[in-house]
Amino acid sequence: MRKAVFPGSFDPITLGHQDLIKRSMPLFDEIVIAIGVNADKKYMFSLEDRKRFIEETFKGEVKVSVITYEGLTIDLCHQIKAEFILRGLRNPADFEFEKAIAHTNRALSNIETIFLLTAAETSFISSSIVRDVIRNGGDYQKLVPEAVRLQ
Repeated sequence: MRKAVFPGSFDPITLGHQDLIKRSMPLFDEIVIAIGVNADKKYMFSLEDRKRFIEETFKGEVKVSVITYEGLTIDLCHQIKAEFILRGLRNPADFEFEKAIAHTNRALSNIETIFLLTAAETSFISSSIVRDVIRNGGDYQKLVPEAVRLQ
């Protein structure tokens, strides 16, 4: 069974995340969307809201589950017996950052990172941009799944 963990803060989940997960479904038997919890980070949306947004977005998708975790992603992978970490790449800067993490994870474990390029139409979207648009009263609804729009 091919199980992948897609880690992130998902504050909030975006159309880019949604597209990446949908496109990765044929590659894996199970995709665990893992919301990382960092006590030092200030989030716009509560952990419960972020989890609910994702669960509603993927309601009925039997291959997708949502969990929360603290600590190293590779430790989570070992705990739930996931062989892969799934990550999206929007641009060259993402690649350099993600490459360093992937090399570190491989050096510390036998977990392989799988990269998917974001779709051209969502490659400009990031959670931080969505938060900025929301904070400044902009129309963020074209950037996020319906579950976030209804919040």
